Amino acid sequence: QVQLVESGGELVQAGGSLRLSCAASGYTFSSYHIGWFRQAPGKEREFVATISGGGRFTRYSDSVKGRFTISRDSAKNTVYLQMNSLKAEDTAVYYCARAAGANLVPQTTVGAYEYWGQGTQVTVSS
Repeated sequence: QVQLVESGGELVQAGGSLRLSCAASGYTFSSYHIGWFRQAPGKEREFVATISGGGRFTRYSDSVKGRFTISRDSAKNTVYLQMNSLKAEDTAVYYCARAAGANLVPQTTVGAYEYWGQGTQVTVSS
């Protein structure tokens, strides 16, 4: 079965950096987009970044563009989210998710993803 496990979240000071990992298993890694989403208390889950199965296509939300970088390691079936210049507003539970369909269209909405990890907490203090 499909399994996604996030790791790397922790407490960090504003201006610092973190790298989150999403280890995927149970499907053909190269065939599906994987996205990162985040959810803060009292707010809706929002799109952060996504990467295609082959790694050629990436897309970011305006709020993180230029600060975050999504990448993949096909040998490890792992997707990473490098977060730099962190701000207090980045505080949230971060989730990785696999797209429902195997296609090449960048997926930026919650509804386009079928499988989700348990999330990892990122707290930015300021």
